[in-house]
Amino acid sequence: MYSRSGIERQRIVIQPRDRRLLQDLALLRIIDREQAKTIAGFASTTRANARLLALTRAGLLRRFFLATTAGGTKALYAVSREGAELADIPYRGPRRRNHEMLVADSFVHHQLAVNNIYCKLKTEIASHSNVALARWLSFHEPLTPQLRLIPDGYFELNTPSGIAACFLEVDLGHEHLKVWRKKVQNYLHLAISGDYERIFGQNRFRVLITANSDRRLLGIRNVVRASTEKIFWFTDLASVDRHGMLANIWLRPKGEDRGSFFSPIP
Repeated sequence: MYSRSGIERQRIVIQPRDRRLLQDLALLRIIDREQAKTIAGFASTTRANARLLALTRAGLLRRFFLATTAGGTKALYAVSREGAELADIPYRGPRRRNHEMLVADSFVHHQLAVNNIYCKLKTEIASHSNVALARWLSFHEPLTPQLRLIPDGYFELNTPSGIAACFLEVDLGHEHLKVWRKKVQNYLHLAISGDYERIFGQNRFRVLITANSDRRLLGIRNVVRASTEKIFWFTDLASVDRHGMLANIWLRPKGEDRGSFFSPIP
């Protein structure tokens, strides 16, 4: 049982899916209801709403509200200090006031886009018996003091052809392309310096770049192609939503043929 004195705090029995939700928030920072349904395995929206409200009232989640383009709002959730202690995870997340209304918050929009990819990947993998998500990492500081590189995510898949290790970059059009020139050089240095193998224990990686429009994707591909035709793979967020991360939606720096970023599933 978990309880905490105070206004609107209630006693609840912590279930395994509650712990899973809190632990994933250490990676995802802030989630919406649909992402919570995927992470915790809620079968219905009604049950998800009820449980998220109960965890909020118990003081284990913090809740915010995000203004939508349609003129409405939707609830977002982050782990509280008490929730982090219960799940034995670092207390991180957006430093926003509980129940605050968020407007034009680029950090939140970007993190939700990263989270959507995590949820999409977990959903896809659940339907494939021979592909497994070995680990997903998020970063709060640069990989090395020299590179100053903070990827949006990193994951490893166990596949029939071995480990597919991937850094993830989600671009919503907020960064100047000169920032991408520096990122490309940093990733190339990571690939040849030995730092990657030392930190992650793998000998090679891919960089998966997803952008919010075809035009933006073309601009980033042009930047990458000027330096290398290796390690980088590209797609747009709409294709991920429609087909999934494991589908044949990925472009290389050069050419227009789309494929999978790892050997096809038998």
